[in-house]
Amino acid sequence: MKVIYHNDTDTLTIIFSDRIVHESDEEKPGVILDYDQSGALVSMEVLDASRKGIAPDRIEYRAVPSVAQKGVAL
Repeated sequence: MKVIYHNDTDTLTIIFSDRIVHESDEEKPGVILDYDQSGALVSMEVLDASRKGIAPDRIEYRAVPSVAQKGVAL
């Protein structure tokens, strides 16, 4: 996964995979979701990111262990 902030366009892009984008939908104003041919989500773009309260200089990534990894029986 890649997170890219374009300062010149104030656009935040999150790329989930390297698959080819087949279709894009603007789900909400300024939020564009890109899908591959099978309908799987490939990437997401947030236009005017800083005006939507996104602070690109404070992006945090955290991988949370699954319940199984914590030793909790399901």
